[in-house]
Amino acid sequence: RTSTPLQTPSLGKYADESRYLAPHPSNNITPHIASLVGRDLHLRGAHPIGIIRAKIQEYFVSLSQNTGTDYKIFDAEDPIVTSEQCFDDLLIPPDHPGRAPNDTYYVTDSTLLRTHTSAHQSQHLRSGIDAFLCSGDVYRRDEIDATHYPAFHQMEGVKLMDHTLMGGAAGMSGEEWLKSPECEKVVLDLKSTLEGLMDHLFGSTTPKRWNGDFFPFTQPSFELEIYHNDEWMEVLGCGVIHEQVLGLSNRSDRRGWAFGLGLERLAMILFKIPDIRLFWTEDERFHGQFEEGKIAEFQSYSKYPPVFKDIAFWTSKGDDESDGKEFVENDFFDSVRSVAGDLVEKIELIDSFTHPKTGRSSRCYRISYRSMDRSLTNEEIDALQFKLRDECPSLGCELR
Repeated sequence: RTSTPLQTPSLGKYADESRYLAPHPSNNITPHIASLVGRDLHLRGAHPIGIIRAKIQEYFVSLSQNTGTDYKIFDAEDPIVTSEQCFDDLLIPPDHPGRAPNDTYYVTDSTLLRTHTSAHQSQHLRSGIDAFLCSGDVYRRDEIDATHYPAFHQMEGVKLMDHTLMGGAAGMSGEEWLKSPECEKVVLDLKSTLEGLMDHLFGSTTPKRWNGDFFPFTQPSFELEIYHNDEWMEVLGCGVIHEQVLGLSNRSDRRGWAFGLGLERLAMILFKIPDIRLFWTEDERFHGQFEEGKIAEFQSYSKYPPVFKDIAFWTSKGDDESDGKEFVENDFFDSVRSVAGDLVEKIELIDSFTHPKTGRSSRCYRISYRSMDRSLTNEEIDALQFKLRDECPSLGCELR
């Protein structure tokens, strides 16, 4: 069998696994996740993620020429941020599920791999910058399927409005501000800017619609949908920057807007890429299809057959047994990725029940293994399953 040509991974300045595997009791970063940091897919000119990032920046550069708003570009910032940057400065409360170790990768008690590029918003506002774009890799513990991956890429955009347009809002807060003509000016500027971005990416005839939304750090908040390939799909979230966020950033004298979008989501739509794992492959059959500055439909080079394996276990003890480690589903997903890496295509919960007599809970998951570049054998997947079974006691579960 002829081997598949592979590229040598391009690593950035933050590609230092030891930084992320610190021996701290709160550290929940696995070696698999640490190996992804610093790959800088968004900075590769001929990579779909990099192409989308560049096209968005191209649009905002054109705005600076037409409107005089100069957007400063940040795309190589440290992925380790503080919980203050990632959560507190954005009014995300301490009990928000997104702050829990079940959802977030922590380095220490107070530092983590950013969960969104909004984590850099307050530092740039405090430094006096009025308009900027910030792109980078972000990390969240998540389910495993064709559209979810624990590392992905976002872009954050922020603009503070000109003082002369907001003069009438001086001293306003709360409902008075939200109902003011100045707040409406911010909303109109936000929507026209982002509709223009969609025209730039998808064409001026693409239908669009706005829906109300909620984010702790913007008020009012919106999501933008486009009609593409015969369906409505959400492409970004945005809103008027919350006045308390501006206050925490020492910019309470200003008003403005912010948006955030996922680069993978846009790239999967525009390039018709069916599986999010493909972005991380080094297979030349993938990379050879793309050129810097060009959007081209991905041509599937192979679809190797999947190998399915089930695993079943008890996730809780009976009423008369002592408490042990609590089972957390994202811990299980992380363990599967640590054992099998990107050979895992999907994990489905296919059965769950509670024993009527003992009160014990059981789950059965079906794991789909599929390689992007070769056929897998039952023998090699069985070996991975045995490793995964060995992990079960440490996850708070008992094999059935």
